[in-house]
Amino acid sequence: MLEWFCSRIDPKDLQKATATTVQLTNSSASTSMQDVRGGNRKRSKSRSSSIEKVLKLLPEQKCDIAQAQIEEIREALVNLQSDSEKILSNHKAVMEEAEMRSCELKKSEYEFERDIIKGAVNPRSGKIISEKIVRHFEDKMKSRDGLIEKLRLKNSTLKVQLRKLRLQLKQKEEMGEVLHEVDFHQLKIENSQYLEKIDERNQELLQLKMVAGNTMQILSLHKKKLQTLMKEAESLAAEIDSRNELLKKIISESSIVQKEKEKANIVNQRLTEQLSNYRVPETLDYVNEKARLYELRKSVQSWKRKVEIAEMALGGLKRNWQQLKAGLATDVAVKQHSKPLSGSVQVL
Repeated sequence: MLEWFCSRIDPKDLQKATATTVQLTNSSASTSMQDVRGGNRKRSKSRSSSIEKVLKLLPEQKCDIAQAQIEEIREALVNLQSDSEKILSNHKAVMEEAEMRSCELKKSEYEFERDIIKGAVNPRSGKIISEKIVRHFEDKMKSRDGLIEKLRLKNSTLKVQLRKLRLQLKQKEEMGEVLHEVDFHQLKIENSQYLEKIDERNQELLQLKMVAGNTMQILSLHKKKLQTLMKEAESLAAEIDSRNELLKKIISESSIVQKEKEKANIVNQRLTEQLSNYRVPETLDYVNEKARLYELRKSVQSWKRKVEIAEMALGGLKRNWQQLKAGLATDVAVKQHSKPLSGSVQVL
């Protein structure tokens, strides 16, 4: 590390560092000489210790060298990262350009095959027409010229924007608005503070999410209970409606029954009055009525027999009538057939 530090340090800084080391060695040598005058007679040990003190570095110097190496490594890492990003961006640009070129080549190949190989063939001779080939390539050149002009205008606008940004950066540097290393350190401290606050808020958010999850579970349970209670309420409401309808029917039936009861009471009162006023007829009247009933039944049976006999006679008369009608019809038909036969006999 010391060799690397010495190889990279300026000669002027090296001279200053050696002067400081000589001063430090002189001060150490003077202290060693005072120790010798004070009575310490071990000269060999003092000389060896002074040589060792001259050869060794102080902790402050070691810390400075290590800090310089760390800063140099950081700068190298930053430069390496920027170089690698540039190389990566260049490679990405090359890859994008290659992809665009491959797409353009495929497109141009497809268009050439569509317009020239298949579309520019003369149907009579079977050969490709040269005028269409020339027109195709002229159109391609015109499209390329238009693309070049478009890219040139885009490049000029980007250059103008870059010039404006550089002027703005220079103005900020002149005005002192550019951020320095101290500002970056302050921003890092603020960033760390904000990160701690963000962690605290994230913890609070997790706790709130847990509480929200618990509340959602409780809410879902209450919702399920509410649904069951709503279903029970609907069933109870339907049952209440059916019970109310049944009650209405019972009330109407009870009113009808009450009316019928009143009617029955009236009939019962009338019947009771009739029973109270009823008198049993005499036995002779009963016997006479029974005899009359027997005679009437007997006469009814005799009349039924007479009716049956009359119906049988009516049936025989109907049959005779039908037979007479059939005989008359046959006689009429015979007469109609016999008239022309008698006329023909007379002619002969």
